[in-house]
Amino acid sequence: MQCHYYQQQKCLSCNWINYPYQAQLEKKQQQLLQQLTQFNPQNIVNPFASAESAFRNKAKMAVLGTVEKPILGIQNGDEAVDLCDCPLYSNSMQNILKIVRTYIRKQGLVPYNINKRKGELKYIIVTESTNQETQQFMLRLVIKSHKLVAKIKNSFKQLQDKIHNLAVVSINIQPNHAAILEGDEEIVLTTTPFLPITLNQIPLYIKPKSFFQTNTRVAENLYKTASDWVTDFPIQSIWDLFCGVGGFGLHCINQLPNRSIELTGIEISPDAIACASKSADKLGFEQLSFKSLDATHYAIAQQAIPDLVLLNPPRRGAGTALMQYLEQVQPTFIIYSSCNLHSLVDDLRILPNYQLTNVQLFDMFPHTAHMEVLVLLTLKHFKK
Repeated sequence: MQCHYYQQQKCLSCNWINYPYQAQLEKKQQQLLQQLTQFNPQNIVNPFASAESAFRNKAKMAVLGTVEKPILGIQNGDEAVDLCDCPLYSNSMQNILKIVRTYIRKQGLVPYNINKRKGELKYIIVTESTNQETQQFMLRLVIKSHKLVAKIKNSFKQLQDKIHNLAVVSINIQPNHAAILEGDEEIVLTTTPFLPITLNQIPLYIKPKSFFQTNTRVAENLYKTASDWVTDFPIQSIWDLFCGVGGFGLHCINQLPNRSIELTGIEISPDAIACASKSADKLGFEQLSFKSLDATHYAIAQQAIPDLVLLNPPRRGAGTALMQYLEQVQPTFIIYSSCNLHSLVDDLRILPNYQLTNVQLFDMFPHTAHMEVLVLLTLKHFKK
């Protein structure tokens, strides 16, 4: 992938971009093997590759510059760099960023100046959902106070007139002078807060404050692989811990032949749980329950242990307390999806009673050292 921002040293986020893409995959696979060989994996699958450009479904842009000439991008030293043409985004996403930039100027939404601590508009976040040749978008405007709320409420339909598939628009209030992307208060301006996205015929939803993988095509194959791995297993019950909007659990339960399987999804974010619950209702499953709770506290408090535990924790990993508990109670199968190889290794070391059965790298983040790794663990004394 060619990027003039990187070539001009204006944005160095894609710090592996000078490696040919195949070399990037090989280097990541080598790192994976170096870290996971100690667990004697039975089956290491070849990496799943991403598209090299236009793969990101979310743009998070600082609003810089002046009200007369707003800039959407990053601060690089003394220079504000506009990234509306970043090749990580689709042409549609790039066009929408430019429309939003024009809207900011025309409405006089003053960018927040970090040094002067003046201004209002801090960030804009655009999320793209692609469903069978159709595209829909969600726009969030992060502002310092309620000062601009009325003006945005009265004018956001101008954006919808220019962006016909702009399904969700919201305002987030982030009053703190700190490098924090969002605050607690979210004001949804559209009739719905839900952005629909369908992966593998599974209807999923994204709300403004819910997490979703940033590479849609790779996420789709990540979920499908997890569900394929467990298709033939004798599973009656599933915990989906750190479940997000329910992608892993809903894919697995939809793939398994037994329609009476119990699935419990646990996620701290109420927005994500609302999305997962909406998907469960649409699919018509009766024994699905999604709850906004701490995953570790929930698991340790239970007496009945599921056959399969799905783990998709944040970068810090699932943590010692939860992994020690799983090692103690011994569910038959564990599927763990990790965006941090080092925390994954730390967690796997706590599971000596499990065999590392399958391993696959999913290149969610091309042109960087980051990777998503999916592993299947099977209790060592389990016999089919």
